[in-house]
Amino acid sequence: MPATLSHEVRYRLLKYLADHPEASQRELARELGVSVGKVNYCLRALMEKGWIKARNFRNSNHKAAYLYVLTPKGIEEKVNVTSAFLRRKLDEYNLLQKEIEQLRLEVSQLDTATAGK
Repeated sequence: MPATLSHEVRYRLLKYLADHPEASQRELARELGVSVGKVNYCLRALMEKGWIKARNFRNSNHKAAYLYVLTPKGIEEKVNVTSAFLRRKLDEYNLLQKEIEQLRLEVSQLDTATAGK
């Protein structure tokens, strides 16, 4: 994968492709908040790694389009990247919970200090 592709974008790209294999590159770019060029580059990298296959099909507008299908290796990578993403989000959640508790304590102490004046 490109070094510029964050773990979150890689997670979101694999998840979106798994759920929407008929997505266009423009749709993927809009959904991920990246350029169409970056999506094209990433899709090529995913194909080179053997994580997806692109198959031609005709969409309802009678234009040639691609269907992006996760391969067994791609499904395995999706599981790995989803697990890593979940771990990061849980770590962020736990840190945020601690920070919220510290802020509540600080506000409580400030309320107590100002109430006595």
